[in-house]
Amino acid sequence: MKGVLLAGGTGSRLHPLTRITNKHLLPIFDRPMISYAVEALVGAGITEIMVVTGGTHAGEFLRYLSNGHEHGVERLAYSYQERPGGIAEALGLAEIFVGDDAVLVMLADNVFGRSIRPTVEAFGEQKHGARVVLTEVAEEEHLRHLGVPELGPDGTVVRIVEKPHDPPSRYCVTGVYCYDPSVFSVIANLVPSGRNELEITDVNNYYVAEGEMSYDLYEGFWGDAGESIEAYYAVNDHVRRNGANRRD
Repeated sequence: MKGVLLAGGTGSRLHPLTRITNKHLLPIFDRPMISYAVEALVGAGITEIMVVTGGTHAGEFLRYLSNGHEHGVERLAYSYQERPGGIAEALGLAEIFVGDDAVLVMLADNVFGRSIRPTVEAFGEQKHGARVVLTEVAEEEHLRHLGVPELGPDGTVVRIVEKPHDPPSRYCVTGVYCYDPSVFSVIANLVPSGRNELEITDVNNYYVAEGEMSYDLYEGFWGDAGESIEAYYAVNDHVRRNGANRRD
């Protein structure tokens, strides 16, 4: 399995901090945010990784991560997204890198308290289709800003709704997605959304419709450090006290 870390975007929700750097290079406790995402993949057994980024600070990722060896990465590649075109478009840039392998995609501003290795192992047994990581969110207002799955009576995903006014469950889709190589054909046939982007929720709903979407329920700390200034500092505080990507 290959890993793709998505580290682009304008970071507008973290202005003015992101006026001077990419949000994924902002510090979380004692190191840049991107390092926690790299650590998550390496800790899950994924050592061939591509970082997809953009903007004027893209070169700083090469400066910090270099060839990846210091971070436990055997092969580190980079791709440049020329304009913000959505998560699915960014993933599409990794097609040649991924080839015929399965891929784990992670939004590099997501930080997990515990290792995501169980999801990688489960997808290895699944072998085809897609797999996402869900986590429970207590605040309904928070759910209205996330992708929320509707679950059927048997627990399967019926659909995923982006930023629902009336959330159909208490769970959200975190920024970790596993796909078989067919995902690039799915992306190639997507229609841009109203904001002229290729949406990862549309990719996920394709697999839902095909009956090939599985999921893991993650228990433990999960934070989207790029969601807001408040969320960024909440993630900082948690990592400072408890660490991240623990194997316990």
